[in-house]
Amino acid sequence: MARKEVSKKALTKSFWNWFYGNLTCFSQEHMQTFGYLVSMLPIVDELYDDKEEKQKAMETYTAFFNTEPQIGTVVVGITAGLEEARANGEQIDSEMINGIRAGLMGPLAGIGDSLIVGTLIPILLGIGLGLSGGGSPLGAIFYIIVWNILAISGMRLLYFKGYELGGKAVEVIVGEKATAIRESVIMVGTIVIGAVAATWINITTSFKLNNAEGGTIIDLQKTFDGIFPKLLSAITVIFCWWLMKKKKMSPTTVMLILVVIAFVGVLLGFFNPGLTY
Repeated sequence: MARKEVSKKALTKSFWNWFYGNLTCFSQEHMQTFGYLVSMLPIVDELYDDKEEKQKAMETYTAFFNTEPQIGTVVVGITAGLEEARANGEQIDSEMINGIRAGLMGPLAGIGDSLIVGTLIPILLGIGLGLSGGGSPLGAIFYIIVWNILAISGMRLLYFKGYELGGKAVEVIVGEKATAIRESVIMVGTIVIGAVAATWINITTSFKLNNAEGGTIIDLQKTFDGIFPKLLSAITVIFCWWLMKKKKMSPTTVMLILVVIAFVGVLLGFFNPGLTY
């Protein structure tokens, strides 16, 4: 049977779908998931003839995805290469592809936010503002043209380099080394998620038990810190994971549950939002 290869036309369409649609139907629940699905449509449509095979392949990319969209283009290219390899019978499954996606999206988001959002865009805007003195439109024109040239050329380069890497990576991630590499990538993704949780989630309790003289007998937060720093934050993360993984709840439902818990906790004095009126 002849080897299936993605045409340059399909790859180009996939790239433009990501370029224009990486934030398609963006929400806190899905973020860039739908944009990723749109970008993979031309790839899957060309590689598979059977409708059920196409559906099964697309289900791989329904998993949550979010990264810095410019630098993160390389991930889309890599998975395009991996999908081509899978269509040709290589030992690549959905778990491996999603493990790679999860492992790369966090680190690349940090790199992209620093280089693109934190460095390149402010520099371009600074130059544009300097050219806009006296109400001149040159600043806006400069930013629109230069940004699009850099974004399109840079993202296109990353996409096709990722596609090439995806095909070459097959030699490494299948066979005897497959299990070890898969577990390593998933572990990196887990570490990133753990680091994000520890950095951005900070839940504390204001509950204190006082004696008749007004002295504090028990400061619950200090007790928790003595047992396990950020214990409530860890419990919250595990609780959310349990609801989504074991109870199959959507992220939106979980967020509503957290709102109810926070509201009741404030009424009972367990949480203190620090608001003054």
